[in-house]
Amino acid sequence: MTLPHNPGNVGETRPPQAVQVHRLERRQEEEQQEQRQHSLHMGSSVQRRTFRSSEEEYQFSAADYALAAALVLTASSETSWEAQLRRRSSAVELEERGQKRVGFGNDLERTEIAFLRTQWLLRQSRDRKALRRRTEEKVREAKELRELCSSRGPWFWIPLRSHAVWEHTTVLLTCTVQASPPPQVTWYKNDMRLDPRLFPAGKYRITNNYGLLTLEIRRCTVEDAATYTVIVKNAYGQASSFAKVLVRTYLGKDAGFDSEIFKRLMFGPSVEFTSVLTPVFAREKEPFSLTCYFSEDVLDAEQNIQWSRDGRLLRSSRRRQILYADRQASLKVSCAYKEDEGFYTVQVTSPFGPREQSTYVFVKDATAEKLGAPGSPLNVRCLDVNRDCLILTWTPPSDTRGSPIFGYSIEWCPIQGLVEGQSYRFRVRAINKAGSSLPSKASEPVVMGDHDEARRKIEIPFDLGNKISVSTDDFEDFVTIPSTPTNVHASEIRETYVVLGWEEPRPRGKAPLTYTLEKSVIGSGTWEAISTETPVKSPRFALLDLEKGKSYVFRVRAINKYGMSDPSESSEPITLKGKPATLPPPAQVQAFRDTQTSVSLTWDPVKESPELLGYYIYSREAGSSEWQTVNNKPIQGNTFTVPGLRTGKEYEFCVRSVSEAGVGESSAATEPIRVKQALATPSAPYDFILLNCGKNDMVIGWKPPKRRGGGKILGYFLDQHDSEELDWHPVNQQPVPTQVCKVSNLREGHFYEFRARAANWAGVGELSAPSSLFECKEWTMPQPGPPYDVRAFEVRATSLMLKWDPPLYTGAGPVTGYRISFQEEGSEQWKPVTPDPISGTHLRISDLQPGKSYVFRVQALNSAGPGQPSMPTDPILLEDKPDAPEIKVGVDEEGFIYLAFEAPEAPDSSEFQWSKDYKGPLDPQRVKIEEEVNKSKVILKEPGLEDLGTYSVVVTDADEDISASHTLTEEVIKLISGWNVDILEQGEVRLWLEVEKLSPAAELHLIFNEKEIFSSPNRKINFDREKGLVEVIIQNLSEDDKGSYTAQLQDGKAKNQITLALVDDDFDKLLRKADAKRRDWKRKQGLDAIFTELGRIGALSATPLKIQGTEEGIRIFSKVKYYNAEYMKTTWFHKEKRLDSSDRVRAGTTLNEIWLHILDPKDSDKGKYILEIAAGKEMRQLSADLSGQAFDDAMAEHQRLKALAIIEKNRAKVVRGLPDVATIMEDKTLCLTCVISGDPAPEIFWLKNDQPVTFLDRYHMEVRGSEVTITIEKVNSEDSGRYGVFVKNKYGSETGQVTISVFKHGEEPKELKEM
Repeated sequence: MTLPHNPGNVGETRPPQAVQVHRLERRQEEEQQEQRQHSLHMGSSVQRRTFRSSEEEYQFSAADYALAAALVLTASSETSWEAQLRRRSSAVELEERGQKRVGFGNDLERTEIAFLRTQWLLRQSRDRKALRRRTEEKVREAKELRELCSSRGPWFWIPLRSHAVWEHTTVLLTCTVQASPPPQVTWYKNDMRLDPRLFPAGKYRITNNYGLLTLEIRRCTVEDAATYTVIVKNAYGQASSFAKVLVRTYLGKDAGFDSEIFKRLMFGPSVEFTSVLTPVFAREKEPFSLTCYFSEDVLDAEQNIQWSRDGRLLRSSRRRQILYADRQASLKVSCAYKEDEGFYTVQVTSPFGPREQSTYVFVKDATAEKLGAPGSPLNVRCLDVNRDCLILTWTPPSDTRGSPIFGYSIEWCPIQGLVEGQSYRFRVRAINKAGSSLPSKASEPVVMGDHDEARRKIEIPFDLGNKISVSTDDFEDFVTIPSTPTNVHASEIRETYVVLGWEEPRPRGKAPLTYTLEKSVIGSGTWEAISTETPVKSPRFALLDLEKGKSYVFRVRAINKYGMSDPSESSEPITLKGKPATLPPPAQVQAFRDTQTSVSLTWDPVKESPELLGYYIYSREAGSSEWQTVNNKPIQGNTFTVPGLRTGKEYEFCVRSVSEAGVGESSAATEPIRVKQALATPSAPYDFILLNCGKNDMVIGWKPPKRRGGGKILGYFLDQHDSEELDWHPVNQQPVPTQVCKVSNLREGHFYEFRARAANWAGVGELSAPSSLFECKEWTMPQPGPPYDVRAFEVRATSLMLKWDPPLYTGAGPVTGYRISFQEEGSEQWKPVTPDPISGTHLRISDLQPGKSYVFRVQALNSAGPGQPSMPTDPILLEDKPDAPEIKVGVDEEGFIYLAFEAPEAPDSSEFQWSKDYKGPLDPQRVKIEEEVNKSKVILKEPGLEDLGTYSVVVTDADEDISASHTLTEEVIKLISGWNVDILEQGEVRLWLEVEKLSPAAELHLIFNEKEIFSSPNRKINFDREKGLVEVIIQNLSEDDKGSYTAQLQDGKAKNQITLALVDDDFDKLLRKADAKRRDWKRKQGLDAIFTELGRIGALSATPLKIQGTEEGIRIFSKVKYYNAEYMKTTWFHKEKRLDSSDRVRAGTTLNEIWLHILDPKDSDKGKYILEIAAGKEMRQLSADLSGQAFDDAMAEHQRLKALAIIEKNRAKVVRGLPDVATIMEDKTLCLTCVISGDPAPEIFWLKNDQPVTFLDRYHMEVRGSEVTITIEKVNSEDSGRYGVFVKNKYGSETGQVTISVFKHGEEPKELKEM
């Protein structure tokens, strides 16, 4: 077949040179097409011949046509004259080739020619569409241009940009604006309108050249540094643009582009954190949140504030919210899982670089449903997902609750029996002897499918975003029976199963494939088919029934609708592995001090362990035997900081490796480490103040560092800087031990600034910021200088103690007093603390508002008036710290009064500085001071009146205030409860009081009516020194007992005296009540004898103990004729140890039975049980041996009843709702509703006269939760009958019945007639 000729060219001959050129071009195109075909790599297994000339026979395949179609659509269009010439030449050549092939009857040639013509038509169609699109695009652009040139509001084509210039230079601000009609232009400087007429001539110049707006500022000064804004507006709207101008000076610390002023002006305010993230201890299934505060508003908070966990960026989700408002950023998790545990970081963008804070969030296991059950697994993931199987992995929990995990609720890792195309999620429970854990967090959803199918497809892009999808299956020859699978191997071998894998046959054909598997035991010589419940569709299969100790080989066959392939080659011999071993523990676990509440751990990582999932850390207090879990999500590194520890306590730590095999053995425990601040260099001093000034010297003071580095400050190094010089110079070569330093050899009239560093045993700390400039000019004013070292201690919710040092410069006369003033948080007003000046250098300030922050300062006064104020204190927050230490006062065993103070958070180098009445150290002649680790005790040697007063203690070198005080008065023995009066059951009168714990040497003198009394038959006196209890019991109260009772207590030198007056009406009322109580008791004695005898009879009637299995556990009981709890007492013993009621063991009685119930029995509950019954003087013991066969029988009965209870609980039931009989008139609508229950949800069937009801037309059924409703519309007589609802599930079934009677209009129901 030939292509049709153009009629205009019929009969024309072509020169042989042209024909030769056309043939050469055609061959070049064919070679290029061949190269493109080979580059696609379709992987066809059939070798094809390439087309070399028109005379050579050519065979086309399905792959050739697919590739040709792709090349047609992806080829670029050719519209040039040369391309048209080549197309015509190709047509001529094809014509000649077609004529030559006609003689041979080559049908493929005709197909090729038709295909090429179709290609030519497709290209022409595509060119026409492209031309149409370009035309439409030009029309649209023209339309937009017309709209753009029409009336519209202003907008900035080029906005203003910021500039930084030197002083005395000119800056030009320019921008371009577009608007129609032309807008009105207004310039502003720092939000103030800029009018050039109000400034010197030529200072500002403003122009507007057809939308090009300029503002010229000439000879810039520092005052010209500002934000400049231009606002343009017309009738259709307004727009604005702004820029910042920084004027750089040639001298001074604020000069240059690196200055803080430049950065703030160009990039906005610096954002800093004003709070610190602290560790969070959350619990599973409960919410938690992290919150931080900023010093400035954060612009575009969603982009500039980022939260991450373990380095992975976090976004808001269904469980997680990321919020920002009012300088507060927070991350809230509504329901925590152990997967949420980790290292959280919040980062905020700032002109001086990003700022960030981090903390660790711990998620503890939720309370288990059963006591002793393990924690839940975590990190449940689905791997190797195929059409009908997948592999499920998870991480074992850290807390096994004392019992090892022996399994999981998903027993086998490969999950089979899944449906292709369905989406699944999975949860896992851990199981130990106590029971099952709570479920883990559900895995991410996975869809079962052939994931290799996507890899067999190739997408070829064409025509601006369109794609053609080509499958390698389309390139393969027609396949009937598939080839054999290859590479049969074991992809995973475990203790109880093997996962077999193989590769699909090549070629596989287009028909769907399934597989059959065969196995053979090594040495048997026979093959056995492996039976499967469903066809195997994926090249993966889990073998679960292999025998341990045997070696197997496997082979696979492929099956499609045409038949079965030959068997594959045998796999390598495969044998089940033994139980996987856990990884060894890490070595060299070491603990180091970190902060007051944390410890840093390091260890050597476990080497050559590809299955390592991480590490679990455990801690315990020194001396304890029980380990506590630290983390519930494995740690990946080999370092970790354990927070939340108690300051001053000693802890031990160990680490365990985690792998797929479970949690390994514990490492060796670390040496006990005391939780204290690690030694570090101190932070910088701050708040410098000039305390005195001479002609050539100054005295400078400052505040100590806020962070002292956990050690004693050894001294300070001070630097000075003359404002007229460039360099700083050191003041001292040796550290200054105090916070005051005299600087000499200064030049009078010059200004100086200072900076300092603090030093401790760790080294020299941070350099402080420079102080303000101080002028070296001799002080001659008559008023005193500023007091210094103003510090607050003993800070409580409503009070604090303020102390300071007097000024170094006293002025014209001595200091006569001090004026203290305060400033509340958020206020700028200073208020006096006391109306009059005080004379001392300390003051207790009370009646403050709790929860508020205050700042204090002190001024010294002399005859000339008040002097300079001191440097204000830092803001002081008034609150009661829950664990703030206090001074304890007592009497030791030798009778000496002592004051003891313990501060666990004190650094190792701290000293306990005691003082009396805040006037300096204690007198060593009168006191003895004993000190231990973090403890200090003051013992009064010979207590006297001169020892009374306020004793205070301050712990040095601590970052936070650790101080307390106690006022010692003459009545040292603390009274807990004064005299109390009680009337006992038999009418006795009890007088008692309680004081603090006393020493064994304490003495009591009881005075009655000015005469000391002692114990007697009618008046018994008890004195319990350990409990501090004084007790007087009067058997028969009479008039002789009227008067005053005084208890005189003395413990060493400590004394106290408490008096009780029993006189007048108080005594008469007490006497009447005691007599009435005594008479009532005697009346009851007759009944008591009867009940006591009944109790004795009941005890003797007790039957031998019996053992019974119950639904909840095992019950041991004895029958009695009568039981009275008031007159009969029972006690249970197990292995000679008394049993008390607990979560697992409950004891009780009824009127005729005494029982003990053991819930969820375990092997530890085996043994001998004894019941002891006491009734008056009668005592009886009964015993039973719960072990051996007795225990096994009871456990079997318990398991049987428990299973029955589960069945009964979950069985399908009709709970309520259906009546016995229901009557209704014709043409009405009948609705019957009942409530059902069952787990799983039961199937529901309605019956009429024992036949299923068909829900069509008038019959409808609706299920809402547990409510089931049947509706019959327009009832008639045929609807009468016995109806029933039948519900069933796998645990059982039940039927609820109702009789329906339908009566006609005007008739009386049969039920009413019978009545």
